[in-house]
Amino acid sequence: MELCSSFFVEPSDIGANDSQSTSSSESISTPNCLGASCAEPRELEVGGGKTCGIENIRGWRRVILHFTPSWFAIIMGTGIVSILLYDLPYNARWIQYIAIAMFCLNIVLFLSFFIISLLRYIMFPGLWGFMIQHPVQSLFIGTFPMGLCTIINMIVLVCVSWGEGMLTFAWALWWIDVAISCACCMYMPFVIMHIHDAKLSSMTAAWLLPIVSTIVAAASGALVAGALTQNYPNHALWTLITSYVLWGCGVPLAMVVLVMYFQRLALHHLPTPEVIVSVFLPLGPLGSGAFGIMKLGEVANILLPITNSLPAVNNGMAGGILYVLGFVTALVMWGFALVWLFFAVASITRTRFPFNMGFWGFVFPGGVFVLATNQIAKELPSIFFKVLTMIFTMTIVLLWIFVSVRTVEKTLTGKLIYSPCVQQYQKSRVTKTKTPTDDKGVCSGETSNGPSAPVSGSSSSQDGILDTAVAGKVQ
Repeated sequence: MELCSSFFVEPSDIGANDSQSTSSSESISTPNCLGASCAEPRELEVGGGKTCGIENIRGWRRVILHFTPSWFAIIMGTGIVSILLYDLPYNARWIQYIAIAMFCLNIVLFLSFFIISLLRYIMFPGLWGFMIQHPVQSLFIGTFPMGLCTIINMIVLVCVSWGEGMLTFAWALWWIDVAISCACCMYMPFVIMHIHDAKLSSMTAAWLLPIVSTIVAAASGALVAGALTQNYPNHALWTLITSYVLWGCGVPLAMVVLVMYFQRLALHHLPTPEVIVSVFLPLGPLGSGAFGIMKLGEVANILLPITNSLPAVNNGMAGGILYVLGFVTALVMWGFALVWLFFAVASITRTRFPFNMGFWGFVFPGGVFVLATNQIAKELPSIFFKVLTMIFTMTIVLLWIFVSVRTVEKTLTGKLIYSPCVQQYQKSRVTKTKTPTDDKGVCSGETSNGPSAPVSGSSSSQDGILDTAVAGKVQ
């Protein structure tokens, strides 16, 4: 069965990839999740029980209908850039003002995307079930808690000085994020095992997304715990312990996935040019994991003696031990990230690749790697790592500007407003109202009983599923 893009492939590209799709000259061709074409536009149920043809949905309703979780990757990218600019090793006040402006923009985007997402599942009941079972689109649920973490981090860096109310607000938001991150990290891998027909050849780096959410939450928890230490040491201690547990949930599982992904690349070669930027995704768990374990050790070194935790260790050395172990672990993870960075850069220099929304895969993974580099520069301290941080940050900022401009451009033309689950959702609604003998409006290769049969002769020009949400094959 062919799986179409959830975010990073334009509808026109999907139709072009399906060279075997058949349609009569008088029929209206509409690409569906199988890469086939529908003979006629379907009817889609809208909240309230009314139905209308899919071709009739226009304007803001179409935006809501096709709005996928993967749009929260924009929140992640914008948020990490604001954090990097605010905490540069060689900083200026005007740069921090830019970071604060980006922080405000990120809040507006997050609230807008959140409201649109709520409207999507309220106006189109049942669509959530199709999204959660989609083998690619469902993985991007992890972008929601990770995007929220970038906002929490900036609240701690910028707003806590306004008063204890903002600190309490950040702490409460963090616990909400923890719950969502744990649900993503534990449930989505189980969905891959239980529901998705996963093969090694079709494995994607997007498998990392729900797992990385707990690692990012752990790093964010370290910042929150550090802010709580002075006035609320007991709250800070529980935050610290929870963050270590989150780190333990995410990092080992991410390492397992990285081993599998390396095997997939070695045996089935690099992704196609359309999805080649996905090779940057492994920087995410390694960069955020390295940054998080360093910050956790830093907070533990201060907090454990204050709370008299682990008293069996003489003279409050427990915090110092965790601090040193955290730094050494971070150095190892940073070195491992360098290997994947080389693989990624070498891969993208081997071929030309068109712009698509997968370019957001450059920004956040690269950004958390720079965040870890900056933290190493603080701990040593090292001029080399400080200069390296400045160079990497400049690169990430330029990438963010480029990707943002192209994203706005293609969004205004409507080329990025597309969700593959809409077609499956549409067909399920039609199936409920069709009689077994009514073949009108059935897609190529689809029976009146549902879309269980694949399109005859249908094939994709791509070799594997989109690592950051582009189509591939599941056999």
